[in-house]
Parts: sequence; structure tokens; C-alpha cells
Amino acid sequence: MSKVDWDAVYDQQAPRLYNFLRYRTGNSETAKDLTAQVMLKAWRHRASYQDEIGTFTTWLFQIARNAAVDHYRKQKHSPLPLYDVHQHASDFSLETEVQKLLDADKLYCLLQKLPERDQEIIALKYGADMTNRDIAEVLKLTESNVGTILHRTIKTLRSQWEMTYARTK
Repeated sequence: MSKVDWDAVYDQQAPRLYNFLRYRTGNSETAKDLTAQVMLKAWRHRASYQDEIGTFTTWLFQIARNAAVDHYRKQKHSPLPLYDVHQHASDFSLETEVQKLLDADKLYCLLQKLPERDQEIIALKYGADMTNRDIAEVLKLTESNVGTILHRTIKTLRSQWEMTYARTK
């Protein structure tokens, strides 16, 4: 195992892990808790990381994926809606903020209807800001397959968004 700079890992990967887990759970507090659990588990099991098998990021996100699965196994109810939209005080408008919350909730509901693999790809792409190549490595798919799935998933989400939005007008 190569030497890992844990301060750098935390600075670089914790925000990506948090965003991935927020996409997966739809809840900021849960994502914070799971991020801490993932970092702690990675630290405790650091000796098991083998750089010849895959990148450190891949190993870390495998732990995060497992933590999300474990979280859902423990839950008996649906996850809470995604209500932690960033607010900008200088441009604050109650109407705009309410619409953002409604849109975030609607998007989260649409994401929950996707197959598990598609949800993970969206979370890794937009939550963890990973490249298709990195996603392919984490999910053991080809880069081309990730791109195709991502394209189809976005197309499906857009279509369902338009159908949902048209019904609410």
C-alpha cells in the first residue's frame, strides 16, 4: 500500500463523498453522518487498500456506496425530500426559494423512481463530480456504457420532469 495523505484525502474527497451521499439519501444531515462514517471506516481499514487493484478514490467510493446501501437497509420508510437548497441572501425571494424547494423535491422523487444503478451513476456524476471513466471504475462498467446509461437516464428524467411539470400547471 502506498502512503496516503489523510489530510489531503479529507480536503479533496469529503465534499465529493458528501455530495454523492446527499444525492443518494436526499437529506443533508444523513449525508453528513454517512460521510463521517465513510471517512472513519476508510481510516480504520486503510491497511486493506491495495493500489494495484484500483485507485484510492474508487476504493473510497466503494465504501460510500456500501454505506448508502446499509443506510437504506436500516430504513423502514422512504427517505426525506431534498430540502437543503442553497440560499443566496442578496437575491432572496420567498417565492423563488419556495419554487426551488418544490423543484428539488420533485427532482428527488423522480430520481427515486430510477433503477438503483442509474441513481448511483447520477449521484457519482453530479454529486461526486466524477468523470465517466472514474464512474466506470467504481461500478465495474465500461466508460462507454456509463456514458450511454447517463445519456438515457438524463433523457428519461427530462421527459418525466416535463410530464410532471405539465400536470402541475
